Amino acid sequence: MQIFLSKHQKYIQRCIDLAQNGLGKTYPNPMVGSVVVYKDSIIGEGWHQKAGEPHAEVNAIAGVKDKSLLKKATIYVSLEPCSHFGKTPPCADLIIAHKIPKVVVGCLDPNPKVAGRGVKKLLESGCEVAVGILENECKNLNKRFFTFHQKKRPYIILKWAQTADGFIAPKEQETGKPFWITGSASKQLLHKWRSEEQAILVGTTTVLKDNPQLTNRIWEGNNPVRVVLDQHLKINKEAAVLDGTMKTIVITSNNQTDFPVYKNVHFETVVFDKNLSQHICEVLYNHQIQSVIIEGGTQTLMTFIESNLWDQARVFTSQKILNQGIKAPVLNKNINQTVQISEDQLSLFYND
Repeated sequence: MQIFLSKHQKYIQRCIDLAQNGLGKTYPNPMVGSVVVYKDSIIGEGWHQKAGEPHAEVNAIAGVKDKSLLKKATIYVSLEPCSHFGKTPPCADLIIAHKIPKVVVGCLDPNPKVAGRGVKKLLESGCEVAVGILENECKNLNKRFFTFHQKKRPYIILKWAQTADGFIAPKEQETGKPFWITGSASKQLLHKWRSEEQAILVGTTTVLKDNPQLTNRIWEGNNPVRVVLDQHLKINKEAAVLDGTMKTIVITSNNQTDFPVYKNVHFETVVFDKNLSQHICEVLYNHQIQSVIIEGGTQTLMTFIESNLWDQARVFTSQKILNQGIKAPVLNKNINQTVQISEDQLSLFYND
């Protein structure tokens, strides 16, 4: 039994490794990997590479040169095969059509359009199905997707950089010129993160002081949706975040009639009260945002910390000393992991 289980785990782990190649490219779909195994050898493998393109199972089956072997093979997939028509046909139907007799699934799909229906269809067709192999690892792979469907909000990542003496920015700063606390290696990592998450959020002060583009400029990949908190619509009408190059959501309490109509810019009105972080999550959920990096200043970050509405925090600490300035947020959590990024230290926190 242990040998049988270990074999399943080995191939599901391969599915997970393959699926990770799709990070930041599959939204709104999950990351999924799949392998086809015959006589303890992988004869086909693939992953979901981009929304609207073939799913992992399709790519894995397509990679099998001798299709006659499928009738005697086992297909492994990190997430339950879909059973509904979307932009592509159901993967469960494809498995059934090729008469693959055994299917091993890492975890069930939380999407109500699937949610056990894929497995049910396979079982009803006569397939032998095993579910729950490396289940926790498979769920963690798609923590953004699971959070979105189960908690009805995006997966929230807090990010900030602070000096060695605990400041996030100087008191005085030249408008339009960001003050960089960390080094170039940390900056590059930040842009990599932007390519992996679906949205990035900042507050009014950050836009007014830094005039950021909030784009991914020094790492290959997609740009995130830009989200700006601007209660009283104070941001400059010529701000970089309003340039229309990508989707931007401005969350405000004001009527936006004073602002012109911008290409690719959506204004959303909410109440700026003690439940602001929850209101923001509702807006992002309605825009189908599965993950967001909160990159705002201390006030914006503390809004989420104080409401305990966050999943992960990534905090850079540099060797710089400011002596005075704007205090960094306070996170009363133990550090889960530390990583040295050139001259900076990255601390990772998880809000389990």
